[in-house]
Amino acid sequence: MSSHDYAARKAFFQRVLTVYGRKPVLEALQTEGLTCHALHLADSNREEGVLRDILRLATRREIPLHYHSRTELARISRNGRQDQGVAADILCPRFANLGDYLAALPPRPQRLLALDGISNPQNLGMLIRSAAAGSIDGILLPNRGCAGLGPLVIKASAGTVYRAPLLRCESVIEALRECRAAGFELCTLRADARDSLFAYRPSGHAVFVLGNETEGVSREVGKLADRGLSIPMHNGVESLNVAVTASLIAFAGALQGSAAE
Repeated sequence: MSSHDYAARKAFFQRVLTVYGRKPVLEALQTEGLTCHALHLADSNREEGVLRDILRLATRREIPLHYHSRTELARISRNGRQDQGVAADILCPRFANLGDYLAALPPRPQRLLALDGISNPQNLGMLIRSAAAGSIDGILLPNRGCAGLGPLVIKASAGTVYRAPLLRCESVIEALRECRAAGFELCTLRADARDSLFAYRPSGHAVFVLGNETEGVSREVGKLADRGLSIPMHNGVESLNVAVTASLIAFAGALQGSAAE
């Protein structure tokens, strides 16, 4: 395989999300507009119930079927305890590697959301849905330190994961250093920050970092940040759910634009 072919193949699989579990796979196959690259099945499965429906849909859509031992399938799903003998490779066109995104950075100011230790799958799913709905150009999701893109995340996102602009990287601190080198201003959301999120007007590219649900932004990320931003709170409320905060960040740019008109 040539280096060009290898790079193209690698780029393709970076846009693939492997979904596991019978109901999540069935729902993915039933969703219009989703492309299933391959369906993986344990050769010990009994073709009945939900599995029969999955096979019927796969046959109708002419999706390639691959049969594996339980051990082999567990390596594909990365969750042998919960895959129920089924996994599907779903093509997500807006998934990308952070390095590739930065190499082709658009001249228009970009707004990224970076996730630092978001461990709750429901929060991650709702957060992705909110960011994808608002004016966020990319969601920086590290392979280490955050919840994986499993069935709970997909359900909480109402399927938005498949269409979200997810930028994958190994760790959030390495990714933020790359973003800073590319000209991004790094902003953390902190309750004690003087500057308000709603008053902030980035002059160029900006990354907004959301921290862990209980501990907030990690110390290492906090040291790297250029500025802290807060959300004005009233009536003694100290904090908001991280997914709600993501919604405010995602729509803050649009609200600022409306106020300026």
